[in-house]
Amino acid sequence: MKALVLAAGMGERLRPLTNVTPKPMLDLGGRPLISYALAMLRRAGITEVAINLHHLPTAIQNGLGDGSRLGLRIRYAPEPVLFGTGGPLNGLREFLGAGERTFVIENSDTLLDLDLRTMIAFHQDRAALATIALFHPANIDYYSRLEIDAASRLRRMRLLVGRNPLKYDDYPPELDDKVATALSPFMYCGVIVADTAVFDLIPPKPPWSIMEGLFAPMVARGQAVFGYVHTGYFRTVDDLKSYDALKAEFAKSPPPGILDV
Repeated sequence: MKALVLAAGMGERLRPLTNVTPKPMLDLGGRPLISYALAMLRRAGITEVAINLHHLPTAIQNGLGDGSRLGLRIRYAPEPVLFGTGGPLNGLREFLGAGERTFVIENSDTLLDLDLRTMIAFHQDRAALATIALFHPANIDYYSRLEIDAASRLRRMRLLVGRNPLKYDDYPPELDDKVATALSPFMYCGVIVADTAVFDLIPPKPPWSIMEGLFAPMVARGQAVFGYVHTGYFRTVDDLKSYDALKAEFAKSPPPGILDV
């Protein structure tokens, strides 16, 4: 099995730090931020990884090399312009899908102690086209809402387009009230397991958003998209405030297990 780690973003909310260092290479606990995403893949036995690049790409390439020091084989996928969160799939279909039925997509700015092997088994047991890792934060209204039923099937995605007032683009646009009131809302927490059949559903060329362009329309069509609820450790580096808070947390008490391989 192979994986794509998304690392091309500009990291604008982390400026001025990201003027000279790409977000995935910012130091956290003496290691680059992206190390934690890569360690999760290694724990699950995934060693072939594609990393998309755009902003300050040589810093990432020089820092990680070919991946051998990390027990990985890294393929880089440069983007002359940003392809969006889904666009890298257009050029990586052969890499991710050759001889495989399943692949993983992971954010490079997320830290969690997710058991990826168990998530993959959950995905395969349900013959899912896609399984999206979910988390329930205290401030659920800050995020897009991914809503699952009692069988963990994603029945609606409410993609956030405004906070004051709250406004969503809903997939599907209408849902029976009895169904809607029985759903449980979560946020996306940075990991997706997908069947290679989704390559037949992607937009023809980048840029495009992986949620708006692929998975939300799949949910609207009633296709087999599931949510895998993670209840353990979860942090994401969104801006300078969250980065400073996470550095302070690591200095005081580094979370156990997230670098184990």
